[in-house]
Amino acid sequence: MKLKKAVALLCTTGMLMGVLSGCGGSDAGSASSTTTQSPADTGSSQDSADTVDAGNSGGEVEKVSLKIWAPEEEQELTQKMCEAFNEAHPEFDCTFEIAVVGNDESINKLETDPDLAADVFLCPSGGLSQLKDAGLIYPITANIDEVKPLYGEGAIDACTRDDYLYGIPQSPNTFFMYYNKSMYTDDEVKSLETMMAKDLGSDVYNFSYTVHDSWYLEAFFYAAGCTLFGPDGEDPTECSWASADGVDAVNYVINLVNNPKYIEDRDGVAGSLFKEGKLGALCSGTWADDDGAFTDALGDDLGACALPTINLNGKDCQLSNFADYRCYAVKSSTAHPMAAQLLAEYLGNEENQLQRYKECKVSPTCLSLQESPELADDVVTCGLLAQTQFATPQPSISQISNYWTPVATLGESILQGDVNSTNIQESLNTVVDTILSTLTE
Repeated sequence: MKLKKAVALLCTTGMLMGVLSGCGGSDAGSASSTTTQSPADTGSSQDSADTVDAGNSGGEVEKVSLKIWAPEEEQELTQKMCEAFNEAHPEFDCTFEIAVVGNDESINKLETDPDLAADVFLCPSGGLSQLKDAGLIYPITANIDEVKPLYGEGAIDACTRDDYLYGIPQSPNTFFMYYNKSMYTDDEVKSLETMMAKDLGSDVYNFSYTVHDSWYLEAFFYAAGCTLFGPDGEDPTECSWASADGVDAVNYVINLVNNPKYIEDRDGVAGSLFKEGKLGALCSGTWADDDGAFTDALGDDLGACALPTINLNGKDCQLSNFADYRCYAVKSSTAHPMAAQLLAEYLGNEENQLQRYKECKVSPTCLSLQESPELADDVVTCGLLAQTQFATPQPSISQISNYWTPVATLGESILQGDVNSTNIQESLNTVVDTILSTLTE
């Protein structure tokens, strides 16, 4: 979701408990076995005393005190993981202070009082630039060559700024497609054209989307090949939505919403129809199935998958939506940057992601877990993970604040018929001008 939504909702390690050879045991945190780089733009310097030579059997053990922020529902689990970290890293003698601060609160609390903030905390990846620019966050450099391959490319990109990794991606936040298996086959849901062409009956809608919401509408522009703030989402002077590709995207949406088999998702209407068996498919996130609402209503007929392709000018193009990630980060002023980095990696490693999923139903980001038997029967989580392979990291530069309102207005205007084939270019010019306009204080 856009940051305000992601915040409202919404494992690797120098030691993978035996999963990765060469990264665990007594040398996981040693200066000799850890790949490190100079901190970038953190506003702090690394305390060299924090790095100890644990590779020597007679090496000194450093006493470390770390404060961790975790959601209320993960307090007990986090405590157990921290205790296991202490056992796995004999180079440290750690004491932990674990406080209740969720993903949605951490950025504000860190900015308000960095001195009292946690050394390791969860935050949305969309807020990493904000923290980096303020000098409040420390780059994750320990064991970096072993860490990155454990996660999907999109997850790593979402947590990277200026070629430095600033967060360990723990859980993805994006939307995907739910569908009724009694109405669509697994093959039919790959193409929106195939879905819309099917006759599901006079009182059944084929598809629902949220065109009036700017956290959803971008998927059509990305499918068309448009970029927002450049290919990497970091250029505040670039938005190609007013191009011919952008016009194609809007034309497609206009035709879609005017199809009688389509219904706009407002005020939960799509979820209600879906549970009643009067809607073939809708696009939403894991929150839509809170407390098993869809699972209870559809049972074995509930399906979830990646967003479908759309056909533009004879070419099938994959819908690609914004994705944000809940990630572990380290504050720049921590007294123990090496221990804090290794703890962040440990809390977000493969084994702990699996345990967090089992106990708290938090969807993982580790690639190896996406095909694991423990997740195979979880329809909703599999749908989420399927779409993360096609999602685009949500731009996190400050210019994104100019995006939400004009794009929501564009979607609403399409639904009301105020944007049509005669004024698409003019409408897109206005949207892009607003997105790229100078930010005001």
